[in-house]
Amino acid sequence: MISTNEIRNGAKIEVDGEPFIIVEFQHVKPGKGGAFVRTKLRSLKTGNVVDRTFRSGDKLEEPDIEEMEMQYLYSSEGQYFFMDTKSYEQIFILQEHLGESKNFLKENMVAKIIFYEGKPLSVELPIFVELKIVKTDPGIRGDTATGGSKAAIVETGANIKVPLYLEEGAVIKVDTRSGEYVERVK
Repeated sequence: MISTNEIRNGAKIEVDGEPFIIVEFQHVKPGKGGAFVRTKLRSLKTGNVVDRTFRSGDKLEEPDIEEMEMQYLYSSEGQYFFMDTKSYEQIFILQEHLGESKNFLKENMVAKIIFYEGKPLSVELPIFVELKIVKTDPGIRGDTATGGSKAAIVETGANIKVPLYLEEGAVIKVDTRSGEYVERVK
């Protein structure tokens, strides 16, 4: 059990038998009545975001969640295969459970797999990944670092906006949370 006084962003709780992660919270102390906590929760099963309000001091259930570091191997027909680096046991996760994470998965990448009641539920990637640009329009003389941006396709197939001066073959750092270009890797 976790008290509403102890919640923080990223904490995992169970509401109505479903696991959620706290995206945002705010302690509110009105002039009249008791204090309460206003939260935004993202479902670990569906990815939906809901607003929930709890009275201050309420006890919340902690879900039966286990996190394991696993290595991504390959994908086949909507199934993504991962291997436990300690026991070499392999599991697969369906494409719909990956969400946007599938756009940044590279072979041999280590990711955190979240299990709920023994079943794989979702994948947490490292915050930054390095990806190679495989297709983009050529840079034109006069393009500068402070200019606009253009579309580029990286080795995983994701479409990312990059500065005009970047060419095919360049390796870039991408933020997996937002899918945005961060910097060029030397």
